[in-house]
Amino acid sequence: MKLAANGKAKPSAKERQEKAAPTPGFAEFFLEIGCEEIPAGMIASAANELQVILKKYLGLERLIEDEEVITFGAPRRLVATCARVRLKQEDIRREMTGPPKSAAFDKQGAPTRVAEGFAGKYGVGVDKLFTVNTPRGEYVAVEQTVSGRRAAERLGEIIPRAIAEIPWPKTMYWTGAAGLRFIRPIRWVVALLGGQKVPLEVGGVPAGTATSGHRFLGKSSIPVSAYKDYLAKLEKNYVLALPEERREKVEKELSALASGKGFRVNEDAGLSELVVYLNEYPTAILGGFDPEYLELPEEILLTVMRGHQKYFGVRRRDGRLAPHFLAVINLNRDAKGLVCAGHERVLRARFADARFFWEVDQRCRLADYLPRLASVTFQAKLGSYADKVERMRALSRWLAEQWFARGIHEARVAHADRAAELAKCDLVTGMVREFTELQGIVGGLYAKAQGEPEEVYWAVYDHYRPTGLDEPTPRNLTGATVSIADKLDTLVGCFAVGLAPTGSSDPFGLRRAGLGIVKIILERKLPVSLSESINAAARGVSGYAPRIQVLPEVEKAVFDFLIDRARYVFLEREGFAYDEVNAVIAAGSDDLVDARDRIVAVREIRKTRNFEPLAVSFKRVRKILEKAGNEKSWRFPAVRPELFQEEAERNLHAAARRTAQEAEGHKKVRGYREALQGIAKLRPEVDEFFDRVLVMADQEEIRRNRLTLLSELLSEFSTIADFSEIVASEK
Repeated sequence: MKLAANGKAKPSAKERQEKAAPTPGFAEFFLEIGCEEIPAGMIASAANELQVILKKYLGLERLIEDEEVITFGAPRRLVATCARVRLKQEDIRREMTGPPKSAAFDKQGAPTRVAEGFAGKYGVGVDKLFTVNTPRGEYVAVEQTVSGRRAAERLGEIIPRAIAEIPWPKTMYWTGAAGLRFIRPIRWVVALLGGQKVPLEVGGVPAGTATSGHRFLGKSSIPVSAYKDYLAKLEKNYVLALPEERREKVEKELSALASGKGFRVNEDAGLSELVVYLNEYPTAILGGFDPEYLELPEEILLTVMRGHQKYFGVRRRDGRLAPHFLAVINLNRDAKGLVCAGHERVLRARFADARFFWEVDQRCRLADYLPRLASVTFQAKLGSYADKVERMRALSRWLAEQWFARGIHEARVAHADRAAELAKCDLVTGMVREFTELQGIVGGLYAKAQGEPEEVYWAVYDHYRPTGLDEPTPRNLTGATVSIADKLDTLVGCFAVGLAPTGSSDPFGLRRAGLGIVKIILERKLPVSLSESINAAARGVSGYAPRIQVLPEVEKAVFDFLIDRARYVFLEREGFAYDEVNAVIAAGSDDLVDARDRIVAVREIRKTRNFEPLAVSFKRVRKILEKAGNEKSWRFPAVRPELFQEEAERNLHAAARRTAQEAEGHKKVRGYREALQGIAKLRPEVDEFFDRVLVMADQEEIRRNRLTLLSELLSEFSTIADFSEIVASEK
């Protein structure tokens, strides 16, 4: 059961729909798209997209206002419903402007042929015309009423269009699809408005009033009249249409089976969600396997169970794996245990394969696989994985040296080099060829079994992490070093050969790699110069792929790409305001940890009395300097105090110099909050300057000196954050 923000139970889709009271002039709309099995990982996102698309079209057609559109899915169906849809569009009264009054009426006020033609166009008499004032003068107009159409007619037009707009990673044609591309062949459509069939056709399939039950346990044709009727009849035919009902059934049965044996289910949120969308009537079963397989590392056992069979592991109370598994089947029960026996037989074979590879792979040491990487292509222009390993080693050594030089003494260059050398060796092992999702993990396990130092084998194990913002980063600094080196080499190399992500295309996972780099740097608070690191990676790509020269514009593109990823993390994951992030990034963001410290400082002091008014003044300064034109034409090398004429400019200059010295001391120890507080105290002097001083004075030297003063002020105090990017809050 999900909880709302107030801590109370959040009503389900069924409860929300049932509470919607019937209203005269409105009726319930219900839609089901029945098809062959949709890939489980696509169902939830497709249902969300359908909700957005339908709400857009129903709103544009004036059939709903703020009514909720509920959508959800199951393996063989996508469903949408709305409790209150207008039976007829509202009429629209529109004012249609016509010719000028001078052309429509003569001097005596009699209508001309122009007026008669305009009135005839809209089917009204000339007496219905009236005059309106416009910026161009007086014009004649007429009020027109556009009658709304019946909802059933409009739904018949917009529903096929909405279904066709659902974005899928892949689509297909099938016989009789009438030009429609969809994820799987559509077999039936139910479209009801107020219990009556809506006349429409989708992909050559006419809408009807009958759905289909479970493929093996239910009826193939079940008449339905409404959403509530639909859910009840499907449940009798072994289909739990609502994902929350399937999820609840899965959780209860898994927990009951495990606890009944004194075990607990191995937590796996991704697998739990997957089985919800793999089955229409999920039922859990408990199976077992030979305890001798527990000699294999649990990572291998869990991967075999999860990745290939979609089984849950089972743990004892002390946390160790038990020789059992939990499977979710798309049946009502397994009374005779035949299904369970089949699953046990399959798992036994898979475990036997895994044990074979574990034993055979380790007949030679992990490093002995390195020469084989020369025959495995990483990317046609970037060479083999052996080439990539050499680039990773060089970059890992460079990064570790940088960190050691900056006082991070756990940065060990030799360990970083060894981990980078071994990181990709498992790609040519039998285990990874059979179970590809174990890459990196297997390398770490083999390295551990073969006596490599703990820091090295964990670095190999973790170096693909994180593959997403919700995944943990490598557990030690060596792993973080190798992970950044791997990802940064891929980024720079792919950008250099023209493989930067475009639209939804990102075959090398560069967006994930960029987010991974940002997450590691920020989470471990690593002092990384992005520009220097990118340059070091670029030297590696040019050195080990001689046909490729990484140009400065490529390095800048990679830098901007990483800054965009950092901006996303700051905004969406850490919750900073967009103007705070923009202000700091505009001031410089080569060191992401330093940038975050500055964003925190801006957030903390922006509510103080002087800060936002000063930001408004800095915005004014920037506009003045931009209007002054080319800086070289007016700027002095430095402010000339002898040219000051007003006490206000002397005061600002003196206060700015004093504040700059204080701020510089704070910045050296990253006391950004204190530095910004000092800068904010300049507000009285800045206000007085703009109140009493004419910047654009007639005398050229006076004008240039004042512009130089403002330019120095802006540049000196924009090193922490560009105040002109701050949006003043509305009072």
